[in-house]
Amino acid sequence: MKKYITFKNTEIAFSDKGKGRVIVLLHGFLETSAIWTEYQNKLAKQYRVICIDLLGHGDSNCNGYIHTMEQMAEYVKAVLNKLNLRKYIIIGHSMGGYVALAFAEMYPDNVKGLGLFNSTASADSEEKKSERERAIVVVKRNHKKYIKEVIPNLFTKEYVPLLKNEIEDLLEEASSLPKQGIIAGLEGMKIRMDREVIIKFAQYPVLFIAGKKDKTVTFQSLKEQFYLPEKSQVLVLENSGHMSYLEAKQDCLKAIKKFVRSIYKSKVTV
Repeated sequence: MKKYITFKNTEIAFSDKGKGRVIVLLHGFLETSAIWTEYQNKLAKQYRVICIDLLGHGDSNCNGYIHTMEQMAEYVKAVLNKLNLRKYIIIGHSMGGYVALAFAEMYPDNVKGLGLFNSTASADSEEKKSERERAIVVVKRNHKKYIKEVIPNLFTKEYVPLLKNEIEDLLEEASSLPKQGIIAGLEGMKIRMDREVIIKFAQYPVLFIAGKKDKTVTFQSLKEQFYLPEKSQVLVLENSGHMSYLEAKQDCLKAIKKFVRSIYKSKVTV
């Protein structure tokens, strides 16, 4: 069941399940916190798991023409403050990873661990910025057509027939997103900062989950980041694309559990 807070006249939706040490899960662009349902259910057997709808996504409102990663991080912090939580592991898929990085820069004392799930600490290249500009034009014209074209292409071809139901669910969720929220997300990702320095000097462990067939955040561009943090854990998925959390669900869940245990040291909830 979703809960809500209002921060700066904007309603933010989230779910809160389990007890004990805290894990925060952030979804990606064109997604909602619903992508984490199975992860939340399994992790909540040992931990307290918070899943948040980012600005303009799911049941959270929009707040302007551009949703910067810093602004989204501020709203995530508002939810966690409302719950009186001070320390947590924060893990984000794709755009959620960008938000998690902004959060880690803005609120380093609150972060126990950082997970980048098919995500990168690098800023957009000029080519990628141009791609986002073109996407914004298409979204303004017909955002539902844009969604139908983009989401299936995030998967590795071999998984498309195997994950037909999951893809249909993603399409349905994304089709309900407001056009303003989609544009604001694209604008925010386009101007985000390079944050490799954040992971290089992180005082907490960093988890990377990467798909070798990821066309959105390519493995080639990402692998150099694996060696930046002193305390890093890496899961490389040979046959996975950008949607590793679905394409290799059990491997990803196992990696997250291992990462969380290494930080909290114990399965015992407190």
